Amino acid sequence: MPHPLISQDLIDAFQRDGVVLIKGLFADHVDTLRAGVDRNMAEPGPYASNNERAGETGRFFDDYCNWQRIPEFEEVIRGSAAAQVGAELMGSGTAQLFHDHVLVKEPGTSMATPWHSDGPYYFVSGKQTISFWSPLDPVTDATLRCVAGSHLWEKPVLPTRWAKGDAFFDPAPYMPVPDPDAEGMDIREWEMAPGDAVAFNYDILHGARGNRAGARRRAFSLRLVGDDARYVERPGPTSPPFPGHGMQPGDRLRTDWFPVIWDG
Repeated sequence: MPHPLISQDLIDAFQRDGVVLIKGLFADHVDTLRAGVDRNMAEPGPYASNNERAGETGRFFDDYCNWQRIPEFEEVIRGSAAAQVGAELMGSGTAQLFHDHVLVKEPGTSMATPWHSDGPYYFVSGKQTISFWSPLDPVTDATLRCVAGSHLWEKPVLPTRWAKGDAFFDPAPYMPVPDPDAEGMDIREWEMAPGDAVAFNYDILHGARGNRAGARRRAFSLRLVGDDARYVERPGPTSPPFPGHGMQPGDRLRTDWFPVIWDG
């Protein structure tokens, strides 16, 4: 039987659409995650950014790959139901930790999270991938927006740098970033309570509006992979880069760096 937070219908929807809402996935861990975000912002890691762009207002902080130095993140990653739920949604016997990501939009932040797919930035390939995006504050307008079914598109979406807008790699093998609103795509978005989570495949096109509300919008993301995930080379540095990993194409991600956190 699936974990009580999900159902077979939800698993089927995730496989079909690539994105579903999990109510209350981190509901028991919101305070711990908020404390972790506070620690992360007070002690940023080497990949931290305020995503500064000319003409934009407010502060859009993001940082990733901090679970090993922020105990609150590790506690939630290992102690929540996310690993089991993720494995069951992916149809995988295991769930392996890839990385964590914090995204904070202060009140009045005008910059949107650009439309993008995570998969092309990463050095991992496989159908069994999942990202959880969980707000730590109530969200309405600044919620995550995902294009259903985009994980099944024939070509990957071109990865770009959020602040500068330039391409990570040679654009030729990729499709240009579309405008889902203008093109009438099937955009899924939900008003969310703290601890709810959007679960989506790495290849889902997604983005978020700026934060026009009078309160902060803190979000914690957790990225996992399943049984079929393998290391793949990209035509340049990936994000996250994980320098010195020593893996070869076709390898499973090394478990000393990317631990298996669920083995059903």
